[in-house]
Amino acid sequence: MDWKTLFFAPDGRIGRSTFWIGWLVLLGVNVVLGWIPLFGWLLSLVTIYCYVCVSAKRLHDMGKSGWLTLIPVVTAFILPVVGVFLFGGAALFAGLTRMSEEAAAATVLSSLGGLILVVMASWLVALGFLIWQGVSNGDPGENRYGPPPLQPVVA
Repeated sequence: MDWKTLFFAPDGRIGRSTFWIGWLVLLGVNVVLGWIPLFGWLLSLVTIYCYVCVSAKRLHDMGKSGWLTLIPVVTAFILPVVGVFLFGGAALFAGLTRMSEEAAAATVLSSLGGLILVVMASWLVALGFLIWQGVSNGDPGENRYGPPPLQPVVA
């Protein structure tokens, strides 16, 4: 399997070692792109698609649907954004209304605590999903997603 197929095609199957290599490459790319303001951050959005392709192939090797990749993507990226709007809106409401200083401070602190809990929980779900994908055995024979990936031959 070539790099282009690994990162830009969601069909087929890959084994655990190829999954971890692809995941580490994407992690390294995202670290480097994170150092480049704006343009790098926008390019890092492309790596989400690459992650979906790598993850879907690994799920296919386990006999699972690639759509399960939505679990970590939604929990790691979308839930924190929703949390910012929900808990940030509560904190903004506390600042705009005529609450006492103590009540406003308590609302802001509880909103911040709620946001931290949502972010931590979402990243724990994504981490658990990653570990599950990375350590689970694939189907030994052919499944509905194709033949098993080629195993390296040790001489």
